[in-house]
Formats: sequence, C-alpha cells, structure tokens
Amino acid sequence: MNRFRMLVFSLLLVGSGQIAANPLDGLEYWIEAERERWQIPGLAVAIVQGDEVLLAQGFGHLDLEASRAVDADTQFGIASLSKAMTATALGLLVDEGKLDWDDRVIDHLPEFRLSDPWVTEQVTVRDLLAHRVGVGRLFGNRLTFMPAASRDEALAALRHHEFEQAFRQGYVYSNAMYVVAGAVLEAVSGERWEGFVETRLLAPLGMSRSNARLEGLDDNAATPHQEIRGELVEIPRRDWTWGAPAAAVNSTANDLAGWMRYNLAGHLDGESLLSSETLTEIHAPANLIGLDPDYPGVNAYGLGWGIGRYQSFHVLRHGGATDGINSLLWLLPELDLGIAVSANRFTGFNTALARTVIDRIAGLETSDWSLALFEDELESRAEAAEARREVERERQDGTQLSHPLKRFVGDYQHPLYGLAEVLAHNGELKLRLWQDDSQTLVLEHWHHDTFKARWRNPAQREKFVWFQMGEDGQPAELKLRFTLRPRALEEGIYPADYTRTVRYSKQ
Repeated sequence: MNRFRMLVFSLLLVGSGQIAANPLDGLEYWIEAERERWQIPGLAVAIVQGDEVLLAQGFGHLDLEASRAVDADTQFGIASLSKAMTATALGLLVDEGKLDWDDRVIDHLPEFRLSDPWVTEQVTVRDLLAHRVGVGRLFGNRLTFMPAASRDEALAALRHHEFEQAFRQGYVYSNAMYVVAGAVLEAVSGERWEGFVETRLLAPLGMSRSNARLEGLDDNAATPHQEIRGELVEIPRRDWTWGAPAAAVNSTANDLAGWMRYNLAGHLDGESLLSSETLTEIHAPANLIGLDPDYPGVNAYGLGWGIGRYQSFHVLRHGGATDGINSLLWLLPELDLGIAVSANRFTGFNTALARTVIDRIAGLETSDWSLALFEDELESRAEAAEARREVERERQDGTQLSHPLKRFVGDYQHPLYGLAEVLAHNGELKLRLWQDDSQTLVLEHWHHDTFKARWRNPAQREKFVWFQMGEDGQPAELKLRFTLRPRALEEGIYPADYTRTVRYSKQ
C-alpha cells in the first residue's frame, strides 16, 4: 500500500470511529485537518501513557506569517495550568516542615487583610488554593488589565473587595488568592516565586524550556491571535507579572509531557520531588464545585487541579487561557493517560482533541467531538453577533451630552480599582486607568451621557462608560463596565463605580 493510500486509510479509520491496531494511528493527520477547519495558526500536543510519550508534536506555525513551524519545544503561555505548579511548589515547603496546608495565611503574611476581620483571621493556605475564600473572581479578572500593578498593590487592595460568596460556602475561582499563595511561598522560603518555581520544580523535572516569566520567552514562542471584527489578527502578549503565581508559566509539549508523567507516577526519571502523601493531597478534592450535567459524578477542585469525570473515568484537569493563547491538560489515572494541548488561538478544539484521544485509547465508540464543538462555537458566535446588533438597536440616536466635554474631565476614584482619569485631548475624551498610559481608552459618544470606550490594545474589547450627575447637576460618578473574554458587549459584565474627587481641565 503506497503512502497516499495509507493516509486515506488512516483518515477513514479516524472518521468512522473504528479502532486501528494502534488507536492513535492517523491522529496527526486528523489534528492537522481539524486545525485548518478551526483556523488555528498553531498548536502543540503532548500525549503520555505510563512512562511512554505517545506524541509530542507541533502543528501549524508560530504566527500568521508562517515564519516558523510550531514544534514540541515551542513555548506557550500556559496561564492557569500554572496553578498546579504553585501548589506543588508549596508542597515542597510542606514536606520540608516549613508550612502546613492548614496554616493560617495571616501567620505568614501579617499584612494580609480582607474586608471581614474574622475571615481574615481564619483563611488557610488550603482555602487559597481550593478557591473557597469567596473573594477574588471579579478582582482577579479586573487586575488582568493592570500590567503595571505589583503584587503588593494587589494584596493591599483586597481589603476593599466585597465577598462574592460566603467563606468556605462554595467555589469562587480566584486568581487573586493564588497571588496571596505566592506571597506565602515567598515569605516562608525567602525567595521570589519565579526563582523558586524555576529552580526547585521545573529544573529537577527536566523542564528546561519552561520558565515563570514573560522575558523567558524566546524566538520559538507562539504568538497569540484573536478574531477581531471578523478578522484573525496577532495581538500583544499578556503580561502576568502581577499575578505570576496564578498564570505566568511558559511551557512546551515536551516539558508538559514530563510534568504529566510526574503527576501520574509520582516520580520522573528518579526524581520524586514530593512525598506521595503530599502529592495525593494536592490531587484530592478540597472544594465542591457543583454538578456537571454532561458528566455525572464528582465535580470538585483540589489544590491547583480541577477534578471530575469523563465517561466513566476519573479526571484531573485544568484549562489555561490568556489573551490569544489557550491550553488544556487532562490526567486520567485509571488509564495512566495524560493529554496536554496548547494553541495560539482560543477555540473549543483543545477539548475536542482530548475527548477524541480518550475515546480511542479507551476503546470507546468515537464521537465526532470536533464537529460537534465547532458547530456549538458557530452557534455561539451567531448569538453573540445578534447580541451586539441588539445593543446597536438600543442606541438612541440624536441625543446630546448634558454638558460640554470639558465638564466631564477630572479624577474619579474607586477604593479597590484605584484611579480613573478622564482627559480631554483634541476635542475628544480619553480615560486612563491606574496612571498607566498603556491602559488608555478613547471615549466615543454613544447616547445621552454614555460613551463606548475603545482600548489601545484591540484585543481588549469595547466597554461602556457612563456618567451620573450629582445634586449640583455636574458629573459626580463614572460607571465603568468591563467584559471578561466577551464576544458580545454585554457578556460577562463586571461594573465598577468611580466617585469624582477632582475637577480640572487637562490637555
């Protein structure tokens, strides 16, 4: 049988759900075909089973110019996959007797404060890692817009944040609490989080192409992409310095293959790193999330790991998403199987790939997960487009501002999110946040005293800003809506009210 016929035969097997002698035969061809269907510029895949690396390979290119192919050593920002690494780093201190999972945070960080004094006294390291403090989802996502923010600023601001859920009464995903966990690690170890993770975790596991800082990326690093106004474009990388313990690690298919092998076996090439008791505790449920209607069974969170089921199999899993980069990592201990996917565009294909690999390895009837999720995505895009059109339809044409532009100029303050400056320049208003020029929005009049705000960075979607008048009839409050990874203007809204503190005219 010639090469072409072998390729066609493999593709037929993948498409029909039949299982070849090697259940992954033809997978590379299928991945490449689906990558093109989803219009993903590049992705890297690692699949391990037992001590064997079944696949570590790149597909596509680093960028739209196709200047370099993605390979198994291409670096991707793995975002929230970093959380399990932060938990593992803290586990090293647990094994050394320097820390306990149930230590109170305030005993290591006396400056730690939340809005509730009693909760401040009770929060433990385990609470931080298991997302059960009840604070930080909104704040953590808002801070992703603050590249110049320091971790000290983030920690100090937490005392102004209202609880989103009662303490230890549910699951509130929180990047901010992982920033606190990183601060605990630094206080106990005397080292910066970045250096500790790189020297005490990544290096012993042989993850030589991985690092914990933006400047650790080199010329073999994937460029992030996002669809903006119907066009796929390259966008700037997110600087996660402020929130490094939550999301700053960069890694590769080869290195993630080693990370998965370690977590499945508890050791890697003679390196045990953690005691079996500590690793087991990291992987164990510490907080219930709720029911997942697609996969009945436990849906929980451990220490840096999501915990659930796929079909009948127990799964340790996490996703990692930052601007234009999307990663996924699943471990199935019963199959001794690990799957990691990183792509330089956010789509549902990572999940489709993971499910397809499991079905084939487990000998299950294979569904066309990629087609199903692709159709779901097309439907979501259509719904989002309609939502945007609805926003446009609700715009009230012919309305005027209640005051000349210069009357809106001034400083507006929020106790948690800090300073918002409204500036006048060349006949238009601009909004500068956190005294950071890179976080400047141009305000375009929408209707009445409402403006649509556009970031300099096109990856940060439009926001709405509107002004509320005080008793004297003058602008007294600025109301700002952010959106979290939206396709529609009104999706994932986190409002914030800024009170005017200074009136002036800036040019």
